[in-house]
Order: sequence, then C-alpha cells, then structure tokens
Amino acid sequence: MTLLAVTPSFLQVLWLVLIAVLWIGFLFLDGFDFGVAMLLPFVGRNDKERRVIVNTIGPVWDGNEVWLLTAGGAMFAAFSGWYATLFSALYLPLLLILLGLILRGVAFEYRGKRPDWAWRNRWDWAAAIGSLLPPLVFGVGFANFLIGLPLKDQGVLGGTTTAPLFNGTFLGLFSVYGLVGGITFVLVFLTHGAIYAALKTKGEISGRLKKLAVTLGLITALPAVVFVVWGNLLPKLPGQLDSLRMVSWVAGLLGLVAFVAAVLVVRKGREGIAFILTGTTIALVGVMIFAQLYPGLGFNNTGLQAPLDITTASSSPTTLTLMSIAAAILVPVVLAYQIWAYSVFRRRLGVENIPDESGEPVAVVG
Repeated sequence: MTLLAVTPSFLQVLWLVLIAVLWIGFLFLDGFDFGVAMLLPFVGRNDKERRVIVNTIGPVWDGNEVWLLTAGGAMFAAFSGWYATLFSALYLPLLLILLGLILRGVAFEYRGKRPDWAWRNRWDWAAAIGSLLPPLVFGVGFANFLIGLPLKDQGVLGGTTTAPLFNGTFLGLFSVYGLVGGITFVLVFLTHGAIYAALKTKGEISGRLKKLAVTLGLITALPAVVFVVWGNLLPKLPGQLDSLRMVSWVAGLLGLVAFVAAVLVVRKGREGIAFILTGTTIALVGVMIFAQLYPGLGFNNTGLQAPLDITTASSSPTTLTLMSIAAAILVPVVLAYQIWAYSVFRRRLGVENIPDESGEPVAVVG
C-alpha cells in the first residue's frame, strides 16, 4: 500500500506550508525572547542592568507567543488528525512547555513587586528556567519528527479502520539525536537572544553581550552541524520525496553558513546584521525540518493499514477554504500590528534610561 493513496489538494499543501511559516515565525521571534531570559541571571551585574535586559523584550515577548497559539490552532483546524495524534502522543512534553511558558510569564510579572535583590534574583532564575524548557522540548520534539514518531494501528471499529495511535514512550523520545536537537535549539536561541539583547542595548552591557554572543556561537557550532548533517542522513520515511530531501540538505547547510556568518559579523560589532543572520539560520532549519515532514507529517507509517499523512489527517475542503479566506484577511492585520509594535520600541536602552525605584528617571549623562 502506498503512503499517499490520494494526491494532496492545493489547499492541503498550502496549509502545511502556512503552518510551517507560523512555526518558523514563532521560533524566530520567541526564540530571542527565550535566549534573553535564559541569559538574565548571568549578564546583569546589578538590578538596573537586569531591568535593562528585561525591558529589551518586555513590550514584545507576550505578543511573540501568539505565533505559537496560531500555529497550534492552524494545526487543529487544518489537520485535525495530525493535531489529535501529535498532542496526545506528546502530552507530557507539551505540559513541560506550558509550565515553562507560565513560569516565565509569572516571573516577569512578579520580579518587580518587591524592591529586594534576593526576591528579584529568584524570579530571574525562574524566568531563565521557564525559558529553558520550551526550546529544549521543542528541539527534542522536532528531532523526533525527523526520525519519525512510531505509530500502530488500532484495528477496525464498527466496520471502519480507525486512526493509528502513538506507539512509543516519553523516555523513548530522548534518544541521542533527540538530545542533540534539544541542546542545539537551546544554544541557538541563547546566541540569537544574546545578539538581540546586544542590538537593543548600549554601553557596557551591549559590549558584554557581543562578546558573549561570539562565545555562545562557537559553542553552538558543533551540535548545530551534528543536528543538520545527522538529520539529513536519517533513513527516509515512507513517501518522502527525493526532491524535498535535497531541499532539506540545501536549507540545512545554508543555515549553518548563515550562523557562522552571524558569529563573524557580531565579532565586528554589526549586531543588526548578525541578528538577521541568526534569524535566517532558524528559518532555514525550519525549512529543513518541514521539508521532511511531507507527506507523513513526522510519523513513521510503515506497515499501517490506515497511514496518517497530509491527506488522511486533513480537514474538509470547505473548512480549508474558509480558513484560507480568514487568513487572507486577518494575517496582514496581525503582521502590520507587530511591525508597528517593534517600530515603536526600536530604540536602544541603557541603565540611564531605567528609573530609580522612586520612579524618578535617572539623568542621562552626555
């Protein structure tokens, strides 16, 4: 039995591409949020410096999370079978992501409730831990998509062949390649966040962040190469296209080149270009991953009577049509708002821009 008994429609392929764009947007935008928060306890030498770092992402971090919600919602609406099997199979990892996101949000809100260093330091560590969990789990998860999540048939119920179930365990997700994926995502986001924070700050803080970004980039290089090369050398899953496999190779290798270029550029003090390059790396690795998700959506359908793929997991043509109309209207509005928000908060910050606890601003020298 071939994996794709029915040729995917234009709308099915379109929505898989749109979901890939939403995930890449989330990884690009919330990626630097995670990186900045993970660095918070290590970069700020005093409370004012930490407040500078928090304020680099303060106006945008919660808006960046919308991309995750939208990606999950699009998966639910466009490929309900994919969403149901994936979210039930990865219930515990998704719970860890949710706990991390909650911990980060609570930490940002509570750190300023008391002007006490010990209080704020504890919440800064909470923000760092909460920001560590999502990229670690996402890295492990995406690595397992490339390996292929194992499925098993449920059999026939009421004369109808039922959808397959996940045939694995939580601990089974943490294979060697899965751990490489988790470590790579964490380190790439750390580098991405350090470059973003350097771009949004000035003075001594920015200088320290640039040096840290170079160090982190050098540390990240080896696991990133292993993740990309190993991911493209994994056995092909049923139905994977040779042409998309080539796209995966090209995107992954170009992503590595962009990352190396980012480290070299930030070393010369061009953090704006470096940030674009690390963002390009994240986007290209996202392309690499999603190129291999077609058509089996990250599942290993070997030997199944009812394979789960882009056609069998899809919603009805009417649903996809209505979603396309809604997306054409609403997505430009959301993008315009986010562009406006980043434009409003585009200036660099320094300790002179942070008010004292009394609320009186500190005088800017020079």
